[in-house]
Amino acid sequence: MRVALDVPLAGPFDYRVPESLEAIKGQRVLVPFGRRELIGIVLDTIESPSYPEEQVKDILMVLDDLPPLRQDWLDFGQFAASYYHRPVGEVLLPAMPSALRKPGSYTGKLSKGGPVARLDRKKKKTRVPEPPEDRMHELNPEQQQAVDTVQSLKGFKTVLLHGVTGSGKTEVYLHLALDALTKGKQVLFLVPEINLTPQFEQALLARFQQVVGLEGLAVLHSGLAEGERLKAWVAIQRGQVRIVLGTRMAIFAPLQEAGLIIVDEEHDASYKQQEGLRYSARDLAIWRAHQLDIPVVLGSATPSLESWQHARLGRYLKLTLSKRAKTTYMPAIKLVDTKQIKLEQGFAPVVLHAIRERLARGEQSLVFLNRRGYAPVIHCASCGWMSQCPRCSVYTVMHRMPGHGNVLQCHHCGYYGRVPVKCPDCGNQDLEMLGRGTQRVEEFLQAAFPQACVERIDADSTRLKGSARQLFDRVHSGEIDILVGTQMVAKGHDFRKLGLVCVLNADAMLFSSDFRAPEKLFAQLAQVSGRAGRHVAGGEVLIQTAYPEQAVYQALIQHDYDTFANASLEERKITHLPPFSYQVLISAQAKTVNEAMQFLLEARQLLASQPQLAGFQAVINMYDPVPLRIVRVAHVERAQLLVESASRPVLQAFLGHWLPLVQEIGKRHRIRYFIEVDPLEI
Repeated sequence: MRVALDVPLAGPFDYRVPESLEAIKGQRVLVPFGRRELIGIVLDTIESPSYPEEQVKDILMVLDDLPPLRQDWLDFGQFAASYYHRPVGEVLLPAMPSALRKPGSYTGKLSKGGPVARLDRKKKKTRVPEPPEDRMHELNPEQQQAVDTVQSLKGFKTVLLHGVTGSGKTEVYLHLALDALTKGKQVLFLVPEINLTPQFEQALLARFQQVVGLEGLAVLHSGLAEGERLKAWVAIQRGQVRIVLGTRMAIFAPLQEAGLIIVDEEHDASYKQQEGLRYSARDLAIWRAHQLDIPVVLGSATPSLESWQHARLGRYLKLTLSKRAKTTYMPAIKLVDTKQIKLEQGFAPVVLHAIRERLARGEQSLVFLNRRGYAPVIHCASCGWMSQCPRCSVYTVMHRMPGHGNVLQCHHCGYYGRVPVKCPDCGNQDLEMLGRGTQRVEEFLQAAFPQACVERIDADSTRLKGSARQLFDRVHSGEIDILVGTQMVAKGHDFRKLGLVCVLNADAMLFSSDFRAPEKLFAQLAQVSGRAGRHVAGGEVLIQTAYPEQAVYQALIQHDYDTFANASLEERKITHLPPFSYQVLISAQAKTVNEAMQFLLEARQLLASQPQLAGFQAVINMYDPVPLRIVRVAHVERAQLLVESASRPVLQAFLGHWLPLVQEIGKRHRIRYFIEVDPLEI
């Protein structure tokens, strides 16, 4: 039989089934591999092995504590492996909980041991959902039309649900989910971030408890304890779950009878995995829906330009929710020109005045700054010294750590160091803090508004399990008056008392070398702006900028995503950038950037030197290898090579011929490199 293993080799691997055992496709098996024993998945049974019979080893054990994995799930994993050019074992096995793929989990006979047997012996916990505050589920005409249109579809179709923030996309999702559930089908909900799962879970349980039962919903994300993930995965694989809710990893859930896939905030970069198998959960969701012949709904107030272009061409069905579901209007977005204004700790006077007014009205304010920590850089004005990370080519950020005082932290390698009392180079004791992070903004607001409750929500304040949910619960209850946050607070949250959003340092992305920066900036600002005035009249958004004339800001204040997206697509078309071309990025890591560059240069030269690649020279564009913008991380230096084509099938065909040759160069150089298909950051 042919077995997939989680090893960095092409595979799959051939094994013999001894007469004492019986194995079928989709089962997990324990096999010898070199000096180790590994758990693999049977992909196929074969008449004869692909190498000499005497080299074929016997499988050691058949793990039959779970039903065999379905053929469509195996095919899905094999497609992902093929498209992203990774061994199939590196796709299928990591998609499973570690307890199901670690040989150490099994002792003795499977009927008496193993993670699933132990799981079955555990007492089930009952979850009691809290009822939602709003029990009204009536749809407005736009929502009803969207629901009716999707329900009328037969088989596969990609639907782009473009709805302004607060337009009630979630209510559309819930109505569509109910329709699928009443037909006996499963529903897969994908959300971009872990902190969005609690409110979705509450809404789903409260709405569908009578339909699916308390155990009919499973949550999958990387923040779960291993036992929780195992329990959810096994329940899904056994067909005991009707609704699956999760982040990008949930796309690999072993669904049994899927009827609908929903991808909320489909534009979000969090759907792209940045290590291991560098996949896009949104793109795989579309392929999975096509494979299962079911609808997939992509929802967003600011769709990705790729999805927008598909809709323009008619490949996706675009449905629009142009108005907020409630009677409140869209918030008024105003630009605060900071060129001629003296700022107080980064705040324009008009912004501080607006916060003061909202406090007087008993409303909440959100201060958005996508930079955590206290101060981005420590600087010596005498000699120019700056707080450089000793391991990376970036500056360390000053953080105030409870119980530890001030520390310098690198956000790339995790390095921690003490804040120097004097300049390490010249001895100057008057060191300056340049810039502001969320900690510094929180401290200033606490001093400026001592009567208000000011809290911060970012990756630092939510490190402990459950802390993010507790903080968001305090916001929803109205306990917090001023919320300081990063992108964690920018999307998906329905703050009932929030009347004002203030955005600091928006210009940081304006002049980025990333061609996607304007698209990301518009989406980020539109999403955070959409938190204002969802349930209170007179919602307002103040964006501090030194460049109010920029097109992205002008489109934003008009709430005009259509014009922005269409103009951006025309620019992309002229410059032959995605979605009008398709890209692959190969990134190399070495002790020195010169070694990485040399490897990439040799890989690039293959196009002209290898006869089997000659037919691709006119249709494949390879740029010169370049160092990464942050060239060194954790003492490792990095470079990248961009490959591009106007045709996705041509690019995939080229990769099939080119990558095996690149692998040989990599072995010769003994260098680490990674392949990323459809990269989001270059």
